[in-house]
Amino acid sequence: MKKVGIIGGSGYIGSFITKLFLETGYQVKVSATDITREDKYQHLMLFPNTENLYISELNVTDSKQLEDFVTDCDYVIHGGTPFVLDFQDAEKELFAPTINGTINFLETIQRTKNIEKVVLIASVAGWNTNFPLPAEGKDFYDTFDETDKRFTSTESHPYAQAKFIANQVVEQFIKNNSKLSFEITSVSPVAVMGKALSNREDSTSNGLQFLIKNKIVPNDFIQFLYENDVPFAMVDVADVAQAVFKATITKGLHGKDYLLSSETYKVSDMHEMLNGREPVSSAKIVYKNDLAKRDLGISFRPVKETFRNQQ
Repeated sequence: MKKVGIIGGSGYIGSFITKLFLETGYQVKVSATDITREDKYQHLMLFPNTENLYISELNVTDSKQLEDFVTDCDYVIHGGTPFVLDFQDAEKELFAPTINGTINFLETIQRTKNIEKVVLIASVAGWNTNFPLPAEGKDFYDTFDETDKRFTSTESHPYAQAKFIANQVVEQFIKNNSKLSFEITSVSPVAVMGKALSNREDSTSNGLQFLIKNKIVPNDFIQFLYENDVPFAMVDVADVAQAVFKATITKGLHGKDYLLSSETYKVSDMHEMLNGREPVSSAKIVYKNDLAKRDLGISFRPVKETFRNQQ
């Protein structure tokens, strides 16, 4: 029985991934930053085959703990870092942990001999740090896919810039190590939507959906979204989990970075759908998903279905 280690496996996206691997007969090791906080991962115990589930405390900045966590795993999935909008010190809270954490993770994995595959859950910010705004030179409804040039700007949110740099770190690591004993594949979801599998309240996605559903304005960023009726490219959280699963078990995807996206709707239409009403405008395809559909065999569900499942 293969074992998969999932860093962030009790989070919003990670919970769906954990459930999927348990359902399909894998041993699953999930990281917990504080193993005494059972409220953070107790929902995982409701999944099938929990006799194959292991919870291990892990501080990802601690190389020894990280090495212990991955040492008996065949596959390792890094759930990335949650989106942080409000911060005091960008360097301390965003750039250093995101970038140095990626470097530390890759170096640790390289020392672990039995690993077959590493999957990194990156972000659309690794392709366009302006998201949900278009990349420079594009309009809101100009399409974007993996053949487009990656775009970053110092005017973008520091979180997005940090994710972009972390992606560059991964690309450079792959270039510098042409004879790795394992494959590295990345997935880059756009705005992830859908109902959570837990009652945890620390999901950025659930928080954003709540704000848009109720037209709450907690900060300038959300106010900007409303005032400009910004179009959002979205993807269902269950489809992201399916893509991660396929990327993990499929060989021959080394170095690939897949955009994961379904349809794009304006914020005003998101508000309507979250309240059980029909959108005013029709769906658009902005971030294309052809590569993920071809290589991973994913069928991305319509955004209407994603929101309907939350009613």
